[in-house]
Amino acid sequence: MRQLPLAVRLRERAVFDSFVVGANRSSVEQLRALEREGSAGVYWLYGVSGVGKSHLLQASCAQASRLGQQAAYLPLSQLRTLGIGTLEGWQDARLLALDELALVVGEPEWEQALFGLHREIEERHALLVVAATEPPQRLRFALPDLASRFAAATLLPLRVLDEDEQREALRLRALARGLELPEETALYLQRRFPRDLPTLYGLLDTIDEAALRAQRRLTLPFIRQVLGEQTPGAG
Repeated sequence: MRQLPLAVRLRERAVFDSFVVGANRSSVEQLRALEREGSAGVYWLYGVSGVGKSHLLQASCAQASRLGQQAAYLPLSQLRTLGIGTLEGWQDARLLALDELALVVGEPEWEQALFGLHREIEERHALLVVAATEPPQRLRFALPDLASRFAAATLLPLRVLDEDEQREALRLRALARGLELPEETALYLQRRFPRDLPTLYGLLDTIDEAALRAQRRLTLPFIRQVLGEQTPGAG
């Protein structure tokens, strides 16, 4: 089998089992079932920044790979500078996951390439899973034919986790790193800093690195010491 072209390496922890579903069970279960059921077509995952779209796209690719199928994760924020050629040569891929698609909406050359990719996916009954902050109907496509094709995609909305679910997500993130995150520590992070997962994950990464250097457990006094110079957000 020939080598697939350029794709971005998946994050090791981005799997379905490490994703806290919360109120998103319907969308996540539908996404999770795509490869198991041999589905085909186009699926559009959307929600605000930090809701877990990239995680789920990568989890879908990881699951396809475990099932012995070719899959590729293409984050357009990283690949855009390489040009539309990054959308070519995927004829062996059973699943393509396009992240941050809105970054190229309105650019005729990219949209023409996306139209060709969309048509090719349909012709060979493969899977295209797209992520953006908005559903396709709210984006200003330059190519009407592409807009109409994406408008027919199956929509998978994602909602922000509540505070309890955020703490569970932080606990799972810490566990994947071999750390035990006390409840009081997670509460402290939520109350002291902005309550969005990208920010909280970044803080946890900072704490983890400091704990490794100091060979310390994640106690609240240690966390306060590590984050003492961080700028807190509104509680």
